[in-house]
Amino acid sequence: MSQKILAIGNDHAGVAYKDAIVEHLIQNSYLVENFGTDSADSVDYPNFAHAVANNVELGISDFGILICGSGNGVCMTANKHQAVRAALCWSAELATLARAHNDANILCIPARFVDLDVAIAMVDAFLETNFEGGRHQNRVDKISCQ
Repeated sequence: MSQKILAIGNDHAGVAYKDAIVEHLIQNSYLVENFGTDSADSVDYPNFAHAVANNVELGISDFGILICGSGNGVCMTANKHQAVRAALCWSAELATLARAHNDANILCIPARFVDLDVAIAMVDAFLETNFEGGRHQNRVDKISCQ
């Protein structure tokens, strides 16, 4: 089995979460490409969300993780990309369902609304869950505007 590659991005609200998640992923043998800021100075989240979404859309990374204060901005931005299905989650159960039922390929984390342990549990659930296909495939096929 080949090593999974993840793209991660964040704005100023997600620096600490990104650092902890990257460390967790590396400890679990994932390759991680960092597209986020490493500074608490205010930045524009779309710059980082587009970078991660492009990487996932082109198939360079298997999955993406985006982190901002509410998770909404990065999720909205990523979902502008046709091959992206970004899911805003605030629990491991939602992350599991996003993968299993929606074939989500980017997990969006609201850093100001979940604690770090929950964020890491969401990452694990997201990455350990396979898409169920079946009845869900027809629905996923209807998501894209193409």
